[in-house]
Amino acid sequence: MPKKKPSLVRRILAGALRYLVATVSFAIVLYVLFALFFSTDQERQLLRENRLYRQRYAKMLEKERLIADVVAGLEEKDQVIYEGLFKTSVPSADPVSPANLITIADSLSESFYVSTAASTSGTLMLMAGSVDANFEEVFRIMTNKRDSVPPLSLPLHDMSYVQTGASVGMKFNPVYQLQVQHDGLDLVAPQGAPVYAVADGLVSQVIRSRKGLGNIVEIDHGNGFITRYCLMGDILVLRGRRVKRDQQIGTVGISPTLPAPHLHFEVLRNGVPQDPVNYFFASVSPDEYVRMLYLAVSTEQSMD
Repeated sequence: MPKKKPSLVRRILAGALRYLVATVSFAIVLYVLFALFFSTDQERQLLRENRLYRQRYAKMLEKERLIADVVAGLEEKDQVIYEGLFKTSVPSADPVSPANLITIADSLSESFYVSTAASTSGTLMLMAGSVDANFEEVFRIMTNKRDSVPPLSLPLHDMSYVQTGASVGMKFNPVYQLQVQHDGLDLVAPQGAPVYAVADGLVSQVIRSRKGLGNIVEIDHGNGFITRYCLMGDILVLRGRRVKRDQQIGTVGISPTLPAPHLHFEVLRNGVPQDPVNYFFASVSPDEYVRMLYLAVSTEQSMD
Protein backbone atom coordinates (compact mmCIF):
# COMPACT_ATOMS: atom_id res chain seq x y z
CA MET A 1 0.00 0.00 0.00
CA PRO A 2 1.60 3.37 -1.00
CA LYS A 3 2.70 5.80 1.85
CA LYS A 4 0.64 8.91 2.38
CA LYS A 5 2.36 12.11 1.47
CA PRO A 6 2.54 14.67 4.29
CA SER A 7 -0.13 17.27 4.09
CA LEU A 8 0.56 20.75 2.86
CA VAL A 9 0.01 22.23 6.32
CA ARG A 10 2.61 20.00 7.91
CA ARG A 11 5.16 20.86 5.28
CA ILE A 12 4.56 24.56 5.81
CA LEU A 13 4.88 24.23 9.61
CA ALA A 14 8.07 22.21 9.36
CA GLY A 15 9.60 24.72 6.99
CA ALA A 16 8.63 27.62 9.23
CA LEU A 17 10.14 25.88 12.26
CA ARG A 18 13.41 25.21 10.43
CA TYR A 19 13.54 28.83 9.30
CA LEU A 20 12.91 30.09 12.85
CA VAL A 21 15.62 27.87 14.32
CA ALA A 22 18.10 28.91 11.67
CA THR A 23 17.27 32.59 12.16
CA VAL A 24 17.65 32.44 15.95
CA SER A 25 20.91 30.49 15.68
CA PHE A 26 22.28 32.95 13.15
CA ALA A 27 21.30 35.89 15.40
CA ILE A 28 23.06 34.31 18.38
CA VAL A 29 26.21 33.74 16.35
CA LEU A 30 26.15 37.34 15.13
CA TYR A 31 25.67 38.66 18.72
CA VAL A 32 28.56 36.56 20.00
CA LEU A 33 30.84 37.72 17.20
CA PHE A 34 29.80 41.34 17.73
CA ALA A 35 30.36 41.08 21.49
CA LEU A 36 33.81 39.57 20.96
CA PHE A 37 35.09 42.05 18.39
CA PHE A 38 33.04 45.19 19.01
CA SER A 39 32.32 47.16 22.22
CA THR A 40 29.91 49.96 22.97
CA ASP A 41 31.08 53.22 24.55
CA GLN A 42 29.64 52.16 27.91
CA GLU A 43 31.41 48.80 27.78
CA ARG A 44 34.71 50.43 26.91
CA GLN A 45 34.30 52.83 29.85
CA LEU A 46 33.52 49.94 32.19
CA LEU A 47 36.60 48.07 30.98
CA ARG A 48 38.78 51.12 31.66
CA GLU A 49 37.29 51.47 35.15
CA ASN A 50 37.91 47.80 35.88
CA ARG A 51 41.57 48.11 34.88
CA LEU A 52 41.89 51.21 37.10
CA TYR A 53 40.26 49.44 40.04
CA ARG A 54 42.61 46.46 39.66
CA GLN A 55 45.62 48.80 39.82
CA ARG A 56 44.23 50.64 42.85
CA TYR A 57 43.33 47.41 44.59
CA ALA A 58 46.92 46.20 44.36
CA LYS A 59 48.16 49.49 45.86
CA MET A 60 45.51 49.36 48.60
CA LEU A 61 46.59 45.83 49.53
CA GLU A 62 50.16 47.04 49.89
CA LYS A 63 49.06 49.97 52.08
CA GLU A 64 46.88 47.66 54.15
CA ARG A 65 49.89 45.43 54.87
CA LEU A 66 51.97 48.46 55.88
CA ILE A 67 49.20 49.79 58.15
CA ALA A 68 48.77 46.36 59.72
CA ASP A 69 52.49 46.26 60.54
CA VAL A 70 52.30 49.76 62.07
CA VAL A 71 49.23 48.87 64.14
CA ALA A 72 50.90 45.70 65.37
CA GLY A 73 53.93 47.74 66.42
CA LEU A 74 51.75 50.28 68.23
CA GLU A 75 49.85 47.51 70.03
CA GLU A 76 53.11 45.98 71.18
CA LYS A 77 54.35 49.39 72.34
CA ASP A 78 51.08 50.05 74.21
CA GLN A 79 51.37 46.67 75.91
CA VAL A 80 54.90 47.50 77.09
CA ILE A 81 53.74 50.91 78.39
CA TYR A 82 50.71 49.50 80.21
CA GLU A 83 52.72 46.69 81.79
CA GLY A 84 55.50 49.06 82.81
CA LEU A 85 53.38 51.92 84.12
CA PHE A 86 50.10 50.36 85.23
CA LYS A 87 51.00 46.69 85.81
CA THR A 88 48.09 45.61 83.62
CA SER A 89 47.38 44.66 80.04
CA VAL A 90 45.88 46.90 77.39
CA PRO A 91 42.05 46.60 77.26
CA SER A 92 41.20 44.41 74.27
CA ALA A 93 38.16 46.49 73.39
CA ASP A 94 36.38 49.67 74.38
CA PRO A 95 34.31 48.56 77.40
CA VAL A 96 31.64 51.17 76.74
CA SER A 97 31.38 50.94 72.96
CA PRO A 98 27.88 50.22 71.60
CA ALA A 99 29.11 47.09 69.77
CA ASN A 100 30.59 45.64 72.93
CA LEU A 101 27.48 46.40 74.94
CA ILE A 102 25.28 44.75 72.29
CA THR A 103 27.46 41.64 72.31
CA ILE A 104 27.23 41.41 76.08
CA ALA A 105 23.48 42.01 76.03
CA ASP A 106 22.89 39.27 73.46
CA SER A 107 24.58 36.69 75.70
CA LEU A 108 22.35 37.41 78.71
CA SER A 109 19.14 35.56 79.42
CA GLU A 110 15.75 37.09 80.13
CA SER A 111 15.90 35.88 83.73
CA PHE A 112 19.10 37.88 84.21
CA TYR A 113 17.34 41.10 83.24
CA VAL A 114 14.40 40.38 85.50
CA SER A 115 16.56 39.55 88.53
CA THR A 116 18.90 42.48 87.89
CA ALA A 117 16.04 44.94 87.56
CA ALA A 118 14.46 43.67 90.77
CA SER A 119 17.71 43.76 92.75
CA THR A 120 18.80 47.22 91.58
CA SER A 121 15.52 49.12 91.68
CA GLY A 122 16.09 50.15 95.28
CA THR A 123 19.63 51.28 94.49
CA LEU A 124 18.38 53.39 91.59
CA MET A 125 15.85 55.09 93.85
CA LEU A 126 18.61 55.91 96.34
CA MET A 127 20.79 57.27 93.52
CA ALA A 128 17.92 59.42 92.28
CA GLY A 129 17.48 60.84 95.75
CA SER A 130 21.21 61.50 95.95
CA VAL A 131 21.12 63.35 92.63
CA ASP A 132 18.24 65.52 93.86
CA ALA A 133 20.17 66.28 97.04
CA ASN A 134 23.27 67.20 95.06
CA PHE A 135 21.31 69.56 92.82
CA GLU A 136 19.75 71.20 95.87
CA GLU A 137 23.25 71.65 97.35
CA VAL A 138 24.56 73.22 94.14
CA PHE A 139 21.57 75.57 93.92
CA ARG A 140 22.02 76.53 97.58
CA ILE A 141 25.70 77.30 97.06
CA MET A 142 25.06 79.33 93.93
CA THR A 143 22.26 81.25 95.64
CA ASN A 144 24.07 82.01 98.90
CA LYS A 145 27.65 82.34 97.66
CA ARG A 146 27.82 82.83 93.93
CA ASP A 147 31.60 83.26 94.10
CA SER A 148 32.11 79.79 95.63
CA VAL A 149 31.09 76.73 93.62
CA PRO A 150 32.51 73.19 93.39
CA PRO A 151 35.66 72.81 91.23
CA LEU A 152 34.13 71.49 88.00
CA SER A 153 36.80 72.35 85.43
CA LEU A 154 39.82 70.41 84.15
CA PRO A 155 43.31 71.31 85.38
CA LEU A 156 44.67 70.50 81.89
CA HIS A 157 43.21 71.97 78.72
CA ASP A 158 42.43 69.87 75.63
CA MET A 159 42.67 66.76 77.76
CA SER A 160 41.63 63.37 76.35
CA TYR A 161 40.34 60.44 78.37
CA VAL A 162 43.47 58.44 77.48
CA GLN A 163 45.44 60.77 79.79
CA THR A 164 43.48 59.49 82.80
CA GLY A 165 45.46 57.35 85.21
CA ALA A 166 44.82 55.86 88.64
CA SER A 167 42.37 57.62 90.92
CA VAL A 168 41.61 57.45 94.66
CA GLY A 169 42.04 54.08 96.38
CA MET A 170 44.60 51.40 97.13
CA LYS A 171 47.03 51.38 94.18
CA PHE A 172 50.38 49.78 93.47
CA ASN A 173 53.06 52.39 94.06
CA PRO A 174 56.02 52.28 91.61
CA VAL A 175 58.42 53.81 94.15
CA TYR A 176 57.61 51.66 97.20
CA GLN A 177 56.64 48.58 95.11
CA LEU A 178 53.58 47.84 97.22
CA GLN A 179 49.90 48.75 97.61
CA VAL A 180 49.42 52.18 99.22
CA GLN A 181 46.55 54.64 99.53
CA HIS A 182 46.36 56.99 96.56
CA ASP A 183 44.47 60.21 97.37
CA GLY A 184 44.39 61.87 93.95
CA LEU A 185 44.07 61.38 90.22
CA ASP A 186 47.06 60.93 87.88
CA LEU A 187 46.76 62.93 84.66
CA VAL A 188 49.42 62.07 82.09
CA ALA A 189 50.85 65.15 80.37
CA PRO A 190 54.16 66.24 78.83
CA GLN A 191 56.68 68.11 80.95
CA GLY A 192 55.98 71.84 80.83
CA ALA A 193 52.27 71.51 79.97
CA PRO A 194 50.24 74.39 81.50
CA VAL A 195 48.27 73.68 84.68
CA TYR A 196 45.12 75.71 85.35
CA ALA A 197 43.01 76.49 88.42
CA VAL A 198 39.76 74.52 88.25
CA ALA A 199 37.72 77.22 90.01
CA ASP A 200 38.04 80.64 91.61
CA GLY A 201 39.79 80.58 94.95
CA LEU A 202 42.58 81.64 97.29
CA VAL A 203 46.07 80.14 97.09
CA SER A 204 46.31 78.73 100.60
CA GLN A 205 49.66 76.95 100.30
CA VAL A 206 52.70 76.75 98.02
CA ILE A 207 55.24 74.00 98.66
CA ARG A 208 58.54 73.63 96.84
CA SER A 209 60.15 70.28 97.47
CA ARG A 210 62.17 67.55 95.78
CA LYS A 211 60.57 64.81 97.89
CA GLY A 212 57.20 63.12 97.99
CA LEU A 213 54.70 64.91 95.75
CA GLY A 214 57.25 67.60 94.89
CA ASN A 215 56.10 71.15 94.15
CA ILE A 216 52.51 71.67 95.29
CA VAL A 217 49.95 74.45 94.88
CA GLU A 218 46.89 74.32 97.16
CA ILE A 219 43.80 76.44 96.42
CA ASP A 220 40.88 77.01 98.80
CA HIS A 221 37.61 77.41 96.88
CA GLY A 222 35.34 77.89 99.88
CA ASN A 223 32.50 75.69 101.18
CA GLY A 224 35.09 73.14 102.28
CA PHE A 225 36.50 72.55 98.77
CA ILE A 226 40.29 72.48 98.37
CA THR A 227 42.25 71.41 95.29
CA ARG A 228 45.91 70.37 95.29
CA TYR A 229 48.14 70.38 92.22
CA CYS A 230 51.20 68.19 92.84
CA LEU A 231 54.42 67.22 91.03
CA MET A 232 54.50 70.60 89.34
CA GLY A 233 57.47 72.15 87.56
CA ASP A 234 57.19 75.93 87.53
CA ILE A 235 54.83 77.63 89.99
CA LEU A 236 53.36 80.94 88.79
CA VAL A 237 51.29 81.98 91.85
CA LEU A 238 52.02 83.14 95.38
CA ARG A 239 50.46 82.15 98.66
CA GLY A 240 47.62 84.48 99.67
CA ARG A 241 46.82 85.55 96.10
CA ARG A 242 43.37 85.03 94.60
CA VAL A 243 43.12 83.15 91.32
CA LYS A 244 40.38 82.83 88.73
CA ARG A 245 39.03 79.72 87.07
CA ASP A 246 41.22 78.69 84.07
CA GLN A 247 44.08 80.92 85.25
CA GLN A 248 47.44 79.24 84.70
CA ILE A 249 49.10 78.47 88.04
CA GLY A 250 52.14 76.54 86.83
CA THR A 251 53.37 73.70 84.65
CA VAL A 252 53.66 69.92 84.78
CA GLY A 253 56.98 68.77 86.23
CA ILE A 254 59.02 65.60 86.16
CA SER A 255 60.92 63.55 88.71
CA PRO A 256 63.73 61.05 88.04
CA THR A 257 62.13 58.60 90.48
CA LEU A 258 58.77 58.53 88.64
CA PRO A 259 57.95 56.61 85.43
CA ALA A 260 56.62 59.58 83.42
CA PRO A 261 55.70 63.28 83.76
CA HIS A 262 52.17 63.79 85.01
CA LEU A 263 50.00 65.94 87.25
CA HIS A 264 48.81 64.48 90.56
CA PHE A 265 45.48 66.26 91.16
CA GLU A 266 43.53 66.13 94.42
CA VAL A 267 40.10 67.38 95.50
CA LEU A 268 39.26 67.59 99.21
CA ARG A 269 35.87 68.33 100.77
CA ASN A 270 36.09 69.29 104.45
CA GLY A 271 39.49 67.61 104.58
CA VAL A 272 38.29 64.30 103.08
CA PRO A 273 39.85 63.22 99.74
CA GLN A 274 37.31 63.01 96.93
CA ASP A 275 37.60 61.24 93.59
CA PRO A 276 38.55 64.12 91.26
CA VAL A 277 37.11 62.41 88.19
CA ASN A 278 33.64 62.82 89.72
CA TYR A 279 34.00 66.59 89.19
CA PHE A 280 34.84 66.44 85.47
CA PHE A 281 31.36 65.69 84.13
CA ALA A 282 30.62 69.35 83.36
CA SER A 283 33.77 69.81 81.26
CA VAL A 284 33.69 66.81 78.89
CA SER A 285 31.17 64.97 76.74
CA PRO A 286 29.20 62.06 78.27
CA ASP A 287 31.16 59.50 76.21
CA GLU A 288 34.48 61.03 77.24
CA TYR A 289 33.39 61.10 80.88
CA VAL A 290 32.39 57.42 80.90
CA ARG A 291 35.78 56.47 79.48
CA MET A 292 37.56 58.61 82.09
CA LEU A 293 35.63 56.84 84.83
CA TYR A 294 36.56 53.42 83.45
CA LEU A 295 40.28 54.19 83.21
CA ALA A 296 40.37 55.83 86.64
CA VAL A 297 38.81 52.75 88.26
CA SER A 298 40.55 50.04 86.22
CA THR A 299 44.11 51.42 86.42
CA GLU A 300 45.74 49.46 89.25
CA GLN A 301 49.07 51.30 89.51
CA SER A 302 49.60 54.91 90.41
CA MET A 303 52.36 56.96 88.85
CA ASP A 304 53.62 58.56 92.07
